[in-house]
Amino acid sequence: MSHNAESITEPGRPAAASGLLGGGFPRAAEDGWVASLLLAFLSSAGLYYVNIFPVIVDSLMAGAGLSAAQAGEITFANTVGAVIGAFCISLLVRRIPRWKLAAACLLVASIGMDLLTISLGNIELLKPLRLAHGILGGALVGLGFAAIARSGIAGRAYSMVLLVQYTGGAIGLLVLPGLVQQHGTYVPFYALVTFSTLTLAMLPFVADYPLPRGAGKTLLPTDTEVGEAIAQERPSLTPMVITLGALFCFQFANMALFAFIFDLGKSFALPLDFISQTLFWANLIAIGGAALAAYTGQRFPLAAPLGIALLITLLGLAMFAFSNIRPVFILANIATGMTWAFCVPYLLTMASRFDSAGQMGAFGGFASKMGLACGPLVAGYFISGGGSYTQLVGIACFMLLVCMLALPSAARLDRAQS
Repeated sequence: MSHNAESITEPGRPAAASGLLGGGFPRAAEDGWVASLLLAFLSSAGLYYVNIFPVIVDSLMAGAGLSAAQAGEITFANTVGAVIGAFCISLLVRRIPRWKLAAACLLVASIGMDLLTISLGNIELLKPLRLAHGILGGALVGLGFAAIARSGIAGRAYSMVLLVQYTGGAIGLLVLPGLVQQHGTYVPFYALVTFSTLTLAMLPFVADYPLPRGAGKTLLPTDTEVGEAIAQERPSLTPMVITLGALFCFQFANMALFAFIFDLGKSFALPLDFISQTLFWANLIAIGGAALAAYTGQRFPLAAPLGIALLITLLGLAMFAFSNIRPVFILANIATGMTWAFCVPYLLTMASRFDSAGQMGAFGGFASKMGLACGPLVAGYFISGGGSYTQLVGIACFMLLVCMLALPSAARLDRAQS
């Protein structure tokens, strides 16, 4: 992959790099599109397994002979591990000046865990092994989010994260099932190894994005001004907590339905092939939401686009209550898919603007993964306890309404930046 010099090296910055990683490597311009893509891969590598969860679950059930409950426990352990890793790194991120070295170690360890999973003969050890893998992955995502928060291009970079995840997920869901049938149960874990190895190869080209009190460049002027303006307002803790809560509620609401979308469709007498094709095309179309967020995030204030997208999400979720009408089911999946890819970058951008060291960006990743983990868990217990999918849609809509409480915080950040 070749780039011109202006897109790789930052003007006025020496090419030589400090630390173990990147010595002699050209660096992506800190505020360029290449940097956004590199940061997106870094922030996606630790959680790529979420995008191919259906393939992993199916391969473990069909190939390894696990029950649905056992496969669900293993994937849940992976996600809970990510929550633990994200929380721990959120507390430590200010004390990790050589974050790229830490990221490289986490990537190498994650690759080792995936290779160990492939070679493992004892299925009983899969749960603690994937829990440990999740902790490493969550920590890696937290480091990536903290770097994005310090980059000055948070809106664009978070959008690229969703773009990479949706694209990688669509490719994985299209290609991996056939490869599993041809080559065996653990093909999805080879895919995880490939993604992590590719990210590790990209890491030397990522700029340093040092902590604000470290040497060299700290923040772009606009982010410095925003940070100072926010710091001068009292109290600042409330909008931070509201933003993190909104992230949790948004991910909870969407994942509670998405994790059971096949069963939801079947409960409305929709055929399996129709559901599968609808999800595949909706996933591809949803990439447009991430691309739109990448374009608007750096050009417009936060509050208005986010408010419109949240309203569309609410309507899309409500439409799932009428999934017996096929066009409504298709439209609901497309609408929520696009707004999911649009809103998450905006909410993560909000979290990242509340401090200059990237700690709130890392906590944003933690809140996001908590929602992703808790949504399916609560929904599963609710459905198993006799609840209907129509009632579950109502719960998801209520969580979306709670999420809208973050809009005043978005307007506050807009005022601080202007």
